[in-house]
Amino acid sequence: MTRWLLAESDVAFAASLVFVTASGALVACGGEKVAGTTPITFASVSAGSDHTCGLTASGTAYCWGSDAYGALGDGTTTSSGTPVPVAGALTFTALSVGAEHTCGLTRSGAAYCWGHNNFQALGDGTATDRTTPAPVSGGLTFVALSAGLTHTCGLAATGAAYCWGQNVYGALGDGTSADRSAPVAVTGGLTFTTLSAGGLYTCALTTAGAAYCWGFNLYGEVGDGTTTGRWAPVAVSGGLSFASLSTGYDHACAVTSAGVAYCWGVNGVGELGIGTIADGYLTTPVVAARGLAFAAFSAGGQHSCGITSAGTAYCWGQNADGELGDGNMAGPESCGSVPCSMTPAAVAGRLVFGTVSAGDRHSCGLSAAGTVYCWGSNQYAQLGNGTKVTSDVPVLVVR
Repeated sequence: MTRWLLAESDVAFAASLVFVTASGALVACGGEKVAGTTPITFASVSAGSDHTCGLTASGTAYCWGSDAYGALGDGTTTSSGTPVPVAGALTFTALSVGAEHTCGLTRSGAAYCWGHNNFQALGDGTATDRTTPAPVSGGLTFVALSAGLTHTCGLAATGAAYCWGQNVYGALGDGTSADRSAPVAVTGGLTFTTLSAGGLYTCALTTAGAAYCWGFNLYGEVGDGTTTGRWAPVAVSGGLSFASLSTGYDHACAVTSAGVAYCWGVNGVGELGIGTIADGYLTTPVVAARGLAFAAFSAGGQHSCGITSAGTAYCWGQNADGELGDGNMAGPESCGSVPCSMTPAAVAGRLVFGTVSAGDRHSCGLSAAGTVYCWGSNQYAQLGNGTKVTSDVPVLVVR
């Protein structure tokens, strides 16, 4: 069956109409195949600092963008503008992309990581960069992984959380400031259902939906009403119950079962989505993107994105590199001298998304058809469309 779509956003581009054949090839209206523009069907996507990775339904991992430290996992340090398969013939059930490293979870629950390891975020017992997947030490099995800036965390089937990597501000939650090259248990005896590793801090949800955070807290990242660093989990203020949460570089957001988003932390460029940047940062949760209900959500470097139940994508925060995807890299507002939007801006193109992943200066969305679109900075080819041209509207990831 043939599916019709626009080659680029019909809002911001005057691009040719193309369609996807049953074999997955893109064909222009005149019938010619568009060379080098065949999309891959993905089941998930994860955006990092300067690279992005996607996972197919069969468990094959692909990555693209910067490969300076081996974060693409293909056995080289050669960057790629289109997806390349991760080496090792491993079958993954989940992927998480950090700043300069990537981690994957196999069907047996074994964790593998690759890329930059100067702060031991790979958890393999060394500080050596890896260009192919390296098993995380300790023999633990996990049901979820989250790669942060320079640390990584995993969730065991029992709900126990483990973290490894940089710990100078307590992001590992083990009550110390010692970096760890292998997983250590998060203290407190809490049982978690999900966790998210951020910049220099970490947050997690308990089985009751209560949010706890730990680590760097100079700008309210922990959400406990203070700016005191925390070396072990503390409850996020407000007594709210959440269904999901996501941590960015220095702000965090969580979504209730009704789809209402709450955010806390830095708000210098509108990343909290509250219509103002007057306070600079907030130490307790505040309703974000008021009036919208989200089915999926992601906090990025200095922006946030959410998907409504109808599949419409909205982003807000910094827009200097087009990471909001609204076709307006110059605004629509100004946060000091930085282009931004302090309230949700609709992502251009009328695309229907199931999930979204906000990276540092770019964002990616997984369409209902399984194709991935990315927008924002493309300095390191992290948009995956075969170019290094930054785009303020979604472009199709191709191979």
